Amino acid sequence: MSQDAVSDTAERAKFREMKEGTAQDWAIIGGEYMAFAKGLPDRVLDHLRLLDGDFGGFPVDRFEHSLQTATRAHRDGRDEQYVVMALLHDIGDTLGSYNHPEVAASIIKPFVSEEVHWICQNHGHFQGYYYFHFLGMDQNARDQFRDHPYFGACAEFCEKYDQAAFDPDYQSEPLEFFEPMVRRVMTRPLNSLYAKAAEAA
Repeated sequence: MSQDAVSDTAERAKFREMKEGTAQDWAIIGGEYMAFAKGLPDRVLDHLRLLDGDFGGFPVDRFEHSLQTATRAHRDGRDEQYVVMALLHDIGDTLGSYNHPEVAASIIKPFVSEEVHWICQNHGHFQGYYYFHFLGMDQNARDQFRDHPYFGACAEFCEKYDQAAFDPDYQSEPLEFFEPMVRRVMTRPLNSLYAKAAEAA
């Protein structure tokens, strides 16, 4: 039986507007939601693979850059939340060409610490230190965050892992190496409106 056929025969809520919903309706939806949420790591990894072969003029493609950034962080002893952030920090390039850090940060936010999320969300400003001046932009755009407690952590991420990860000769770990980390980090949300529902499930 095809997936479409299964979907057509699955039990569904009966309301036409949410305000008409019943506990039974929401039990159906809740069960479907949790089953769908379990597939999140697979969907994220599939989306990351879209960066394979996308060079954009860089010395390595965006997929290799992601693997290289994560590999450098892992080999430097960073924890799994941090390494997963390093792996996914540019995943927003495909759908958020003008705000890719925010896209990536939104994906990881439920599963990581405030600091790791902040690094991901703001790495664009900090990475610009290495090239904004060549594009007529403010090289010191990161200075607006100078007094933020995570300024040093974000600057370090860019210096040690992100800006350094364009080496065609670097031997990165393959995506398969990181997949178990992604699955462990994204097993249950730490910070989410829906965290309580996930715990109940």
